[in-house]
Order: sequence, then C-alpha cells, then structure tokens
Amino acid sequence: MGFIFSFALLVLFFPGTCFAAGIDSGDTAWILTSTALVLMMTIPGLFLFYGGLVRRKNVLSTFMHSFSAAAVISIVWVVVGYSLAFDSSQGNQLIGSLSHFGLQGITGSPNGTIPDYLFVAFQGTFAIITIALVTGAIAERAKFSAYIAFAILWSTLVYSPLCYWVWGGGWIGALGALDFAGGTVVHLSSGTAALVAAIMYGKRRNRSTTPHNVPFVVIGAALLWVGWFGFNAGSALGANSDSALAFLNTNTAAASAVIAWMLTEYFSKGVPTVVGAASGAIAGLVAITPAAGFVDPLSSIMIGLIAGSLCCFACSLKNKFNYDDTLDVVGIHGIGGLWGCIATGIFASAAYQFDGLIMVQIKSALATMLFVGVGTFIILFIVNQVFGLRVDDESEAKGLDLSEHSESAYTD
Repeated sequence: MGFIFSFALLVLFFPGTCFAAGIDSGDTAWILTSTALVLMMTIPGLFLFYGGLVRRKNVLSTFMHSFSAAAVISIVWVVVGYSLAFDSSQGNQLIGSLSHFGLQGITGSPNGTIPDYLFVAFQGTFAIITIALVTGAIAERAKFSAYIAFAILWSTLVYSPLCYWVWGGGWIGALGALDFAGGTVVHLSSGTAALVAAIMYGKRRNRSTTPHNVPFVVIGAALLWVGWFGFNAGSALGANSDSALAFLNTNTAAASAVIAWMLTEYFSKGVPTVVGAASGAIAGLVAITPAAGFVDPLSSIMIGLIAGSLCCFACSLKNKFNYDDTLDVVGIHGIGGLWGCIATGIFASAAYQFDGLIMVQIKSALATMLFVGVGTFIILFIVNQVFGLRVDDESEAKGLDLSEHSESAYTD
C-alpha cells in the first residue's frame, strides 16, 4: 500500500517522471486527445454530415461507408499502411519500406516527445477520414463490396505513398513544401479521387439534391469543426506554441468561411441557407489545414473568406461539367485543398518563406492530383472488373439501405 500511495503522489505532483525518458506527459496527453478528436470527425461527425445530405433510403449505407472505413483502415494501417507511409530506413524518396510491417520494431519508444504507438494511432485516424471523405462523391449508388475493396487498395497504394512523399521522408517534403496537417495528403487527395470516382461511377438515376435531415448535417458539421482542433492543432505533435497557433487559426478560418459562404448565398440566392453555413465551415477548415501552423491569424481570416466564396462557387460547377459528385467532395475538399496549398505559400510567415515557395506549393499540388488521379482510375478500373462499381437500377431505386444492408433507418 505504501508503494501505491507513493506512486500516486509521484503521478500527481511529478507526472513527467512517470514516463520513459524523452516522453513528455503533456504532449502525450494532448495527442491522445487529438487522436480521439480526429476519429470523432469520421465517426460520428462525417457520417452524420454526409448521412443528412442523402435521401432517407440511403442514410444507413452512407453511415456504413464511414463506420466501415474506421474498422477496415485501422487494420490496414497497422499491418502495412504505416510502414509504407513512415518507414524511411531505406533512404527511398518514393515509398517507405516494409520493415515495420505489422508494426515490427515499434516498441513504444519516444517519437519526438510522444510514444511511437501514439504517433501510429494519430496518423491512422488521418488515413481513415481520407478514404471516408471520398465516399461522398459516390453515395447512393456504390456497391458496398466494391467500396471495401477500393478502400483497402487505395489506402495502401495511393494514400500511404503520398503520405510518405509529404511527411515520411519523400520527395515533396524534400522540396520544402509546407503541409502542416494534410492539405495535400488528405483533402486534395480525397477531392481528386472523388472527381475520378464520380465520373467512373456515373450519374445517379435520380439526382436529388434535397437533404433528408438538415439537423444531421449541422450536428455533423459541428462535430467536424470541434474535431478539427485535434486534426490541425494535434499535428504540432505536442502541447506547444505551434499547437496553440494552429488551434486559433483553425477556428478563425472556419468562422470567416461561414460568413463568406452565407454572403455568397445571400447575393446569389437572396437567402443564406443552414446547409450552406455548415458547408462553409468545412470549406474554411479544409483550406486552413495545410497552413494552420505557418500563418498568422489575420492571414487565416483571408484564407477562410476566400475559401468560403470559392468553394460555394465551385460546388455549382458539377452541373456545368455534368458529373455527379453527390455531396460536393470535389468542390469543398478538392478546390478548398488546392486553395489552401497555394495560400500556404502566399501567407506563410517569414520563418517559413523562401524564394520559390509558391511554385513549390503548386508543384506539390499538381503532383498530388496527377498521382492520385491516375492511381484512383487504375484501382477503380480493376475493382469494376471484379465486383462492378455500382448497384443495379432496381437496387438503386429501392435504396441502398435495403438493397445492400437489409435495414431501414426509419420505420414509418
């Protein structure tokens, strides 16, 4: 009992001494919290946001896309994804090695000031939400078996290599490109994949744009807004000044983008909509992601204002170009991610600026779009040959909740 009492006092008054040398208890606590917040962005944040936007007969299938991504990609990440994304032991600038296959060699030792295992878990939540974001472009017509196959292949063969290029020791990072929390890795990649997928899946038979549950949409957006503090501020990998700046910039950009989207709708439609305000928040959050720790708060206002108006306009382009991006992944994450990447080069503080930074940001964005676009096309082509990408007309008319999962969200 004396030992337990002494240990409790040690934890209470000297918490840092209870961790292995090099591990900081404050940093660890914050990244543990951030990891939970980022997972919350997908389950339940994203599936409520997406689920509210689709028709009532497809809400469960939309939930299932995000929920199953959390399960499937968690395993893929531990088995192979993390090693491909972050194992730079071979000095390769294109892809990590498989030395950490199944997390071999990951022992919980310090990674900076946090345990290795925690870094694996934190980065895994990014892999999860990226593939879940893509599903917004193919909602209401995607065959579930094909989606699962695509998710496994895309996360392994597209997401992990791109992550390595930017953060794991690859060539984009070596150029000096700035991506604080995933403007290219998460948002530009998911937006590009969404565009390819929307075209390859083809249009829905009934292209309804009326959300079946607006409260779901707003609750989901609110959870995403709060969870984004873990996404961006957590990417400082510690409880420090960079984290605090990213936290403030994240909220500021989201707020300014909401205002910009509402004003854009007011001048174009005569009224600001609730769904528009929620979408504006996401647009601002997307755009500030690559810049969160590199710009000052006034710059984050500018980034958010432009993102709100730009993404609002971009979402209308799918009708002009005649592709069916069900939930505007391209307009918000693709265009918002592209703007955020370039804006980082424009507004980065002097400590991060160098001659040619803007061109480096543009090159990294173009490389991301090319790689992800081609990779997504090849994977979807193969998946289509094996499974078929979409359900048949009868199943689509019935709704994916019943045809793919034999359940219904509503009994009346």
